[in-house]
Formats: sequence, C-alpha cells, structure tokens
Amino acid sequence: QVQVEESGGGLVQPGGSLTLSCAASGNIFSMAKMGWYRQAPGKQRELVATIDFSRITDYADFVKGRFTISGDTAKGTAYLQMNRLNPEDTAVYYCNAGVLSRIGAYSDYWGQGTQVTVSS
Repeated sequence: QVQVEESGGGLVQPGGSLTLSCAASGNIFSMAKMGWYRQAPGKQRELVATIDFSRITDYADFVKGRFTISGDTAKGTAYLQMNRLNPEDTAVYYCNAGVLSRIGAYSDYWGQGTQVTVSS
C-alpha cells in the first residue's frame, strides 16, 4: 500500500504566497510522476502541475508564471510554491503519486487534500 500526505494549506490574503508539501511512502517500487490537483466547490478536480522522474514539469495554463512544482520523485516528495494567489485559487489541493510496480503496472494514489483559502 502507498500513503500520500499533503501539508501546508491555510488562509492567505490575495497576492500572497503559500507552499504545499507532499510525501509519498510505502510499497513504492518506482515513482513515475507526482502532481498537484485541485477541486473548488461545485467544480471538477483539475490538474495544477506535475513533475516526472526526469524532473520534467508541466503546468495548467492558469498557474503558469505563478506556481512552481519541485521535488524528487525518487524520494517521494513534491512541493508546490504558489505566488500571487487570488480568490479563484481557493480549493482543496490534492497530491497525486503515480507509482509503477515491479512488473510495470501503473497506479494512482491520492492524499486526503489540504484546503487553500485565498481571502481578505
């Protein structure tokens, strides 16, 4: 089994910054990628950013230039530095771990989520 745990959410004023952390542990043979997703009330979960085993990153258009993903998939860690936050960024942020088994089977694991609220 694989455990994924996020931390670092909270309340921040518009224009402020926040850093989220994610740690994956357990039966991980190889980590293909890690990523951050978010879900606002009444909306579907959406991709925010991903980082793969080669440290290649990808971002949703709405966070480019504001958010930065970093981490080490081999260690099961991922971070999301969020700058210039606005109220539209308010959501529950989820960490995703894309794990490969010994035989190459791929599985997604999710954390419980951490709330980010941007409000004055």
